[in-house]
Amino acid sequence: MKLLIFTQKVDSNDTVLGFFHRWIIELAKHYELVTVVCLYEAAHQLPANVKVLSLGKEKRISRGYYLKHFYEYILKYRAEYDSVFVHMNQEYVLLGGIFWKLFGKKVYMWRNHYAGSYLTDMAAFFCTKVFCTSKYSFTAKYSKAVLMPVGIDTESFCLQRNVSRRPQSILSLGRIAPSKNLDQLIEALGILKKENIDFDASIVGDALPQDGGYLESLKNRAGELGMEGQVIFKPGVPNDQTPSIYSAHEIFVNLSPSGMLDKTIFEAMACGALALSCNMDLARWIDADYIFEENNVDELSVKIAHLLALSPEERSARAASARRFVEENHGLFKLGSRLAEEMRLYDVRAEPVPGARRGRVASDQRPQAAEGTGSARKIS
Repeated sequence: MKLLIFTQKVDSNDTVLGFFHRWIIELAKHYELVTVVCLYEAAHQLPANVKVLSLGKEKRISRGYYLKHFYEYILKYRAEYDSVFVHMNQEYVLLGGIFWKLFGKKVYMWRNHYAGSYLTDMAAFFCTKVFCTSKYSFTAKYSKAVLMPVGIDTESFCLQRNVSRRPQSILSLGRIAPSKNLDQLIEALGILKKENIDFDASIVGDALPQDGGYLESLKNRAGELGMEGQVIFKPGVPNDQTPSIYSAHEIFVNLSPSGMLDKTIFEAMACGALALSCNMDLARWIDADYIFEENNVDELSVKIAHLLALSPEERSARAASARRFVEENHGLFKLGSRLAEEMRLYDVRAEPVPGARRGRVASDQRPQAAEGTGSARKIS
């Protein structure tokens, strides 16, 4: 079997998308040949059966050339792939879907976000299956949706023995944008400050140019609340450097809304940090101590204070439980095997997504969505 992958970047050093480099390596174990077409190509070390083709963004060429290269690649190499896996960007399916249908290629799309539109529905029409990790994702409504593991490389994301975990330390890591709701974290930390609870916090990540004002507002608000020097803002780092950052903090906080199931939550747990989230996908898997109501700053501050007050022995036991949960249910090996299986056995019907919205996407084959993580043990 031969696979064509479309993704935004192939760059192991990218602060946001560097994780996909590991995904390619894992998928390559299941295919004779993997051809990866990316918008931007940079650092990578991939197996011999992987070929990378760039649309040319790293050369700063025009969008017209991106389009030219796109059609050149899907036509020129059509004998070198049996199926297509599009990661995140539905635009590739919209541009190539009709051609792949004519070529008899099966198309699979990974899209995991609470937002979507009629364009997402159109892209899904051309897909045999649509993969997501959250039952609150926009794409979970399709009958062809399949819930998948998050895909964490637990060999790399583990407790770093050469790193000391700082007592009373809190971390937020990831892209800085209004959708990440970091302003709520600042307010919650301000409550802890007012209650004289000892802590230090790191907010690690970069903002896109259009979100630079939001980043500055976070820094200014932290200063207004008297937390200058106590809440530290740091630039984003390559994905392979983040295990050391997770390992240096006791508590990880993620405020992304339900429908996204941010992989940083699972990376942090794999590295032994106690992860707090408002994502309701996690409610059936983890204890209530780790879930707070979305947009509820007061509850968030209470949950952080509770975790900060744990004894070292209790914190260590809880961290070990969270690590096991990620290993057993959301590891990269499990994801690679599931993707390869689903993209080969496209005619197998499975169970519906629990609680998912139903859609009206037409298709010749409409396999029911499947729960990708099996029966998970609850984290205590």
